[in-house]
Amino acid sequence: MSRFVLFLRSLVFVLLMVVATIIWAPICFLFAPLPYNQRYFLTSFWNRFVIWAGKVVCGMRYQFKGYENLPDAPAILLSKHQSAWETIFFLYAMPRPLVYVFKKELLYIPFFGWAIALMRMIPIDRSKTRDAFAQVVAHGRKRLAGGQWIIMFPEGTRSYVGKKGKYKAGGARLAIETNTVVVPIAMNAGECWPKNSFIKKPGLITVSIGKPISPEGKTQQALIQEVEKWIESEMRVISSPGIYSKSSIPNTLEAASPDSA
Repeated sequence: MSRFVLFLRSLVFVLLMVVATIIWAPICFLFAPLPYNQRYFLTSFWNRFVIWAGKVVCGMRYQFKGYENLPDAPAILLSKHQSAWETIFFLYAMPRPLVYVFKKELLYIPFFGWAIALMRMIPIDRSKTRDAFAQVVAHGRKRLAGGQWIIMFPEGTRSYVGKKGKYKAGGARLAIETNTVVVPIAMNAGECWPKNSFIKKPGLITVSIGKPISPEGKTQQALIQEVEKWIESEMRVISSPGIYSKSSIPNTLEAASPDSA
């Protein structure tokens, strides 16, 4: 497929996403009086539409691997982060409402930020690390007790295809503080929706879900290292051939800090 055709398809997709955002965000305010689960479900129609448009217009298909590993219990999802695709996809594709931990600046984005403000997410000020994490724990306990799942991206930001960011231990620390299992998730969405790229490519995105990992008896460093090992090993399985080298995975951990969506 020529780059010109890819550009046209990507342009149509982006225009559809922008128009859908402008139309749907104000409508979401009508859902504010509804019970939260209903409000969440209706708001997520924007996410469903975007993923559908990505499939129909750009050929970005997806499949699950290990979906049965999702527990029927409180959980903290720790996912690989390559693209905007997964932040949109996870919100409606998981069996329980999700709580994203994200930088508060996203709330200031017209339409998109207005809609997300209606959801029970956890916006944080990343310049205030200690206070921010205390806020994550406080809100996290309430959300988990209310039946929601928390999702965090340990790398903190999107990584390029074939690369690995430094895994931060904030999600592991939250799991230990709340005694909640973590579920590692590997996904290769960056092969279709690359970081910092306008062009969206056709292909099959695999979302691979690992078995829950208990925080019992583990330090935050040991827990995030276990998550990192599983995710990066699984990335080599689900990614296109040749993208990941066969060298060992470096153990690069940062001090605990809140993860960004």
